[in-house]
Amino acid sequence: MSLSSRPLWSRSSSSRPLWSRSSSSRSSSSRSLSSRSLSSRRTARRLAADAGLLVVAVAFLLPLAWVVLSAVDPHAGLRVKAPDGLTAEHFDAILTDEITFTPLLNSLVLCGGATALTVVCAALAAYPLSRFRSRLNRPFLLTILFATSLPITAIMVPVYALFVRVNLIDTVQGTVFFFAASQLPFAIWLMKNFMDGVPRELEEAAWTDGASSLQSLARIVLPLMGPGVAVVTVFSFVMMWGNFFVPFMLLLSPDLMPASVSINDFFGNRGMVAYGQLAAFSIVYSTPVILLYVLISRRLGAGFALGGAVKG
Repeated sequence: MSLSSRPLWSRSSSSRPLWSRSSSSRSSSSRSLSSRSLSSRRTARRLAADAGLLVVAVAFLLPLAWVVLSAVDPHAGLRVKAPDGLTAEHFDAILTDEITFTPLLNSLVLCGGATALTVVCAALAAYPLSRFRSRLNRPFLLTILFATSLPITAIMVPVYALFVRVNLIDTVQGTVFFFAASQLPFAIWLMKNFMDGVPRELEEAAWTDGASSLQSLARIVLPLMGPGVAVVTVFSFVMMWGNFFVPFMLLLSPDLMPASVSINDFFGNRGMVAYGQLAAFSIVYSTPVILLYVLISRRLGAGFALGGAVKG
């Protein structure tokens, strides 16, 4: 029998009917269309997310741009605009003892002392919560978490009455104590979470060598959790540095007022505001916080240096 006389079903697959080849081409084209539509939807979502982030970035950058431009603008106003000329008269007007240097010194004393007290008390309170197990640990931590949600205005009236009775009103130490007490709950929560990352075996080795719990905390745990201590320090200092209400209520003497309260002096009566001096003072007022972050930024990015500390 010759090759031409073979039936159609015995021929090779290369001679497929036209309808099968057309259906495969249609399916491949539909797949390509679906992939294109999917990629176009992903591109649209990405563009929408980028646009939203750009709007948020502009919303944050506009006030900063106003502060920087108004500080050197001789005719500063409420609008964000290019300065008519460069001037330093606003800085010359505010760089005096009464307006800037004394309030900044008061802020450094209040916030620095309260931050140091907060970090020490938070470390001492977080250590037993991290190292010892008890049925009261979870209720205590939940109570601390609840205390962080209390608004400061809700407890200011009884605190003011208490400070009047114990003669702590209009005193630096009373304001430092209240600053530390208001930041302590969240500081304990943060410090405990960072302390959980330090292996207990390192402390047990120190205890074997005769170290006490306090010595192991000061010489082993705290140095290893340096980034955690840095985070608690920065967070506590920044929250106290920008606090207006507490020193405004607890301090009465103008000589004791911090910079967060004295900035209110740039808002005059009948809506008159010295915008240029306000912007210049804002730059000077923000400098200590920026310097603090720059100084300890290496500790924030270093991480926990525990690699190879525990073997086996």
